Amino acid sequence: MVALSLLCLLIVAVAFGIGLRGPMDGLEPALWLPVPLASLLTTVTLIRLSRRGGLPAESRRFWRHLSISCGCVLAGTSVNAYDTLAGGHPPTYLSTIPQIAYGGSVVMNLWAMSRLPLRLVSRGEVVRAGLDGAVVLLAAGAFSWHYVTLPVVQASSFDTAAIITGMITFTMNMVTLFAVGKVALAGRAHLAPRVLPLLTTGLIGGPAIAACQRFLLDKPWLSTAQLSVPFVMTCTLIAGYSQLNADDTVPRRQLSRRLPVWLPYLAIGGVDALLLSCLRDHDPDAMPIAVTAVLLSGLVVLRQQTVFRENDRLVARLDHGATHDILTGLPNRALFTDRLAGTMDAEENPGRRVSVALIDLDDFKTVNDTLGHGVGDALLIAVAGRLTTAVRAEDTVARLGGDEFVVILDDLEPRTAEQIAHRMIGALAEPVVADGHELLVRASIGIADGRAGEDPADLLRRADIAMYAAKHDGGSGVERYTPGMAGTVADTAALGAQLRHAITDRQMFLVYQPIVALDTGRLRGVEALVRWAHPTMGVVPPHQFVPVAERTGLIVPLGDWVLREACEQFAVWHAAHGPSSPGVLNVNVSSRQLRDAGFVDRVLAVLAETGIPPYQLTLEITESTAVSLGEAVAGLDALRRHGVRISLDDFGTGQSTLTLLHELPVDQLKLDRSFTQGTDTSRRDTMPAAVIALAKAVGLDLVAEGVETAEQAERLAHLGYRHAQGYHFARPLPAAEIDTLLASGHAELLSHLP
Repeated sequence: MVALSLLCLLIVAVAFGIGLRGPMDGLEPALWLPVPLASLLTTVTLIRLSRRGGLPAESRRFWRHLSISCGCVLAGTSVNAYDTLAGGHPPTYLSTIPQIAYGGSVVMNLWAMSRLPLRLVSRGEVVRAGLDGAVVLLAAGAFSWHYVTLPVVQASSFDTAAIITGMITFTMNMVTLFAVGKVALAGRAHLAPRVLPLLTTGLIGGPAIAACQRFLLDKPWLSTAQLSVPFVMTCTLIAGYSQLNADDTVPRRQLSRRLPVWLPYLAIGGVDALLLSCLRDHDPDAMPIAVTAVLLSGLVVLRQQTVFRENDRLVARLDHGATHDILTGLPNRALFTDRLAGTMDAEENPGRRVSVALIDLDDFKTVNDTLGHGVGDALLIAVAGRLTTAVRAEDTVARLGGDEFVVILDDLEPRTAEQIAHRMIGALAEPVVADGHELLVRASIGIADGRAGEDPADLLRRADIAMYAAKHDGGSGVERYTPGMAGTVADTAALGAQLRHAITDRQMFLVYQPIVALDTGRLRGVEALVRWAHPTMGVVPPHQFVPVAERTGLIVPLGDWVLREACEQFAVWHAAHGPSSPGVLNVNVSSRQLRDAGFVDRVLAVLAETGIPPYQLTLEITESTAVSLGEAVAGLDALRRHGVRISLDDFGTGQSTLTLLHELPVDQLKLDRSFTQGTDTSRRDTMPAAVIALAKAVGLDLVAEGVETAEQAERLAHLGYRHAQGYHFARPLPAAEIDTLLASGHAELLSHLP
């Protein structure tokens, strides 16, 4: 088809050259017949191309519209050829059908080019691109009218055919310019590499050839359309074959190029030069050109205004980005430092009180590691909003980085500042829904008080020390800086460094607190509790090192050691005492352990190695742990399906108790000691009675913790509790003492029954 199209173009070119010498004398078919044939070849090729499956949708749509445009040209040239060869009309004559056909071709060309996406990313870019295009089109229109269209119309004494021909030529020139610009900007993202130069050649060359009709006014037997149409069709046909032979993988995404910055200025300069030329020659066309020049100037001024506004917005965004956190929109460290320095300026604010509250989220790294950074970012945004609503409008809430926030509490008494800090803790207490996950936010806040004139950096340092003190006390609390606190925090940090060695050097040991059946006094089970035999500090209680283990991640290897050690000892008791040995082993686990990917497999492996049936192992989790589990609940489900029992510890102290019972796989509830040891005689039975009613209703086992007196044990037994633990029966005992207790037939525990 390419060869046939080139042959058509060659035949027309030779015949046209002969026609330039004089009348055709019977050679008119050589001028007209190749024209619709070239259009037919191109139309068929583009239809095939538009149906090719490997191309992106934008590319297929572009070629489909061009095929329709070529089909319109085929219809118009066919009727033109018939009117000239059979009807005796001159070649430049356009009947109604060719006018409609060529008009349809123009419309489809415009439509095809306009549908090519420019991928402009901002409203400002869209406005600038539109104004640049309008400037160039208006300037080109002025030149096309003055040098191409108007001379043809004037030479034909303004007859109807000349006017129609001139307007079609003018329109084609505008369409050509628009098409070249649009394809140059957007075509590379949707067309094969060789397509753009070929289309540009056809789009420029065709109208350029057609514009030469003004030089053929003395040769009415010739029409430049006879040469321009085959030329455009041949270029389009070759472009189509280039697309057909290219790889299927046309790049889908590529940044659109912009028109050269100097092009609008060149356009207005050219029109101004044209205006001066018209004025010099006293050309009657000077007034339309002058109007065009004024319009161009207005468009360029409007364009510059959009650029200035866009630059102002860009500078504002850059300024905001330099002083504000991108994620939360809060002031960043730089702006916080400036504001704190201004607040503590002694000259401007003599004697003014200033407090700084430093907030750090507890276990935020776990959220990122287990649920992903998207959930972590959503959580940070929610925290930023809650902190902002918890303070006064004049206070500054900033994000220093990561999960660390800071608040400047200006001109407040220390006691009031601490109340606001507790209000922030309360604002964060309600669970946050982040990307579909309900999370419990826990934060540690450190407060430092100062006055104007003090060093701002030192005030922030003291708040940082207080915040770490709050973390070392278990987190989710407020600590005020006091002298000497830095040494305490350093000692606790050193404790964390020593904990890793303590696990590997077997400085940890277990004690076991009996769980007693209230009706028989028999030892129903034991709860394994970990202790640290520090080489110099003696026995370190859990509340001092467990939070450190949680924060450092050491809770995972520590928890694994506790589970294995307890299961091995449990197996030893069963081998030695048989039916008299404890029936259940309770082991505490943390949320960090449950989120660990291999936790379930390790638990099942320990049970298999020690020979303990899964139903004899109970894993205890606290309510606060359960609320923050999220997707880690699946691990509990898996263990429960294998027969491992789950106990909800400290029951009744959390905020989502009923929800947890509905969502968590729980077998046992452990009533918190605060209800067991209640001193309000009018209400002390209310919660225990309600809990036992709830447990019976949902079929859960129940254990009362913290029983320290015979009166408490008797009251619980009267309410219907079957099992309890506490100092009234026994303190946590070493394994050897449990051995003795089992050998004595539980006599020591029987003496404490109510």
